[in-house]
Amino acid sequence: MLTAVVLPTYNESENIARLLHLLREVLPEGFFLVVDDNSPDGTGVIAEQCALEFGNIEVLHRASKQGLGSAYRQGFAVALDRGVDVVVSMDVDFSHDPRVIPAMLASIVAGSDAVVGSRYVEGGGTKDWPLHRRLLSKWGNLYTAAILGVAVRDCTSGFRAYRATALTAIAPETTAAEGYAFLTELVVRLSRKGLVISEVPIMFADREKGTSKMSGRIIAESMLLVTRWGILHRLGQFRKMLKSVLHRRKS
Repeated sequence: MLTAVVLPTYNESENIARLLHLLREVLPEGFFLVVDDNSPDGTGVIAEQCALEFGNIEVLHRASKQGLGSAYRQGFAVALDRGVDVVVSMDVDFSHDPRVIPAMLASIVAGSDAVVGSRYVEGGGTKDWPLHRRLLSKWGNLYTAAILGVAVRDCTSGFRAYRATALTAIAPETTAAEGYAFLTELVVRLSRKGLVISEVPIMFADREKGTSKMSGRIIAESMLLVTRWGILHRLGQFRKMLKSVLHRRKS
């Protein structure tokens, strides 16, 4: 299977070369797409140097910092245009271990349309997180799955593999959310399409180098959007049920 790995970057100069080197070891025939938001620290330049050294790497240089969702939308579009079979998404800060990718691809081969690297299935977890952060993340994912009616335990994980046909079917280019909300929106679309989503365990580790891009604003946006989507979903279910009841009474 021809596999593309899409890597959004912003100020990841301390991580990008090491990650690309490891990815080349894990996926010798893989295609790696770096989507750089004009990083002031020269991440894009380093990625270009790696492209010359390792080959089969493309760097998309964007004019400014436009957000995670925007980066993935553009990266997915380019990867799909290259005619790949599978698209992998992951962080560049080593919170996602590239050595898990073969297990994700094996799940695709076994019949999954999308595979989520999950912290909340047996064998998964988080490394060195304080209790309040673990509780917040786990509660947030339980709430998201429950209100949206999806059978995925880690809706906000960005470490994923998508069959190209599945990604095309959910049209990520038509989404508008950023951050966690973008990742959740893709899970919802996969689920509503009836596509097969599986989860493989990962151990999530905090970055050792660079600065986290997570903020309270991103978390708040995600939870507000999830709640809105959940209300709309429940209203839609209620309307269908009411329409069914009225139809039976008329019959």
